[in-house]
Amino acid sequence: MAPRQVILITDGDRVAKETVEEVARQVGGRCISASAGNPTPLTGLELVEQIQMAAHDPVLVMFDDSGSAGKGRGEQALEYVMRHPEVEVLGVVAVASNCYPVQGTPVDIALDREGRIVESSVDKDGLEMIDAPLHIFGDTLDVLNAHQVPIIIGVGDVGKMDHYDDPLWGAPVTTKAVRMILDYHKDSPTE
Repeated sequence: MAPRQVILITDGDRVAKETVEEVARQVGGRCISASAGNPTPLTGLELVEQIQMAAHDPVLVMFDDSGSAGKGRGEQALEYVMRHPEVEVLGVVAVASNCYPVQGTPVDIALDREGRIVESSVDKDGLEMIDAPLHIFGDTLDVLNAHQVPIIIGVGDVGKMDHYDDPLWGAPVTTKAVRMILDYHKDSPTE
């Protein structure tokens, strides 16, 4: 059986859940709604079971540490899913939050709240942090640094950003990030 193709989103509150469900509808994917929670309510093993039961790929899965210092429940589950041999991680939507101190993670691309590709990091509100390195700070991101991920796209707070990413408006920023991950694989010469 081929590994399931999964996109990881490092946010899981109620608004993120509504947003990721909307994004899944728009891209023709499946959302593991049970992965939503603050912190992540399911273990990595339970999430892999849910991923395997999804009707088709891509499968969108949420992870949230609820601001925990160190490796919280969301990061523990994220690490398990990333290491599982029956899961192919297509990419990560790395969500900025206002929690410090965290290491954060470098990203390949950052989108501001208007969905524009920017040269620097973005904050929780989706505003570009001028002259900041292309790096996203969030409480569920540090574990990514120990893994090879094909593409990481940094965004502000999923579904929020002063309503710029509102699911009622089609969650344009998160949808663009997920589509960019899918396009990355479609355009890859190894695919």
